[in-house]
Amino acid sequence: MQTNYKYMKVFSSIKSFLLRILHSMFFRYTVVCILGVLIVGYLDENSLWNHMKNRQRINELQEETAKYNAVYRRDQARIRELDRNPKAMEKIARERFFMKADDEDIFVLSDDDREIKGVVGDETAE
Repeated sequence: MQTNYKYMKVFSSIKSFLLRILHSMFFRYTVVCILGVLIVGYLDENSLWNHMKNRQRINELQEETAKYNAVYRRDQARIRELDRNPKAMEKIARERFFMKADDEDIFVLSDDDREIKGVVGDETAE
């Protein structure tokens, strides 16, 4: 019976300690601050997590913009070259569009890689 009384006394003191903590202003402010940090940090649409994801997306978009700006500058240089040099326009017409002069013939060689089928008997097949 003595041991039960000791346990009851210990549990009673723990209960009174917890009740004092729960009713203290420090605990209330601590809980409110922790909840506020959790809401701002993770749950809100303007949270730190979303902010970091948006920064990463901005960096990716800036890299993509730099790539497209380089392509734009290269294309502008080609356009200026075409405006200044009529031979450049002729070169592009011949290479890309297979245009020719009246006294020329065009031969187009294919670079297609064909699969070679296996040998059946004495025959070879392509």
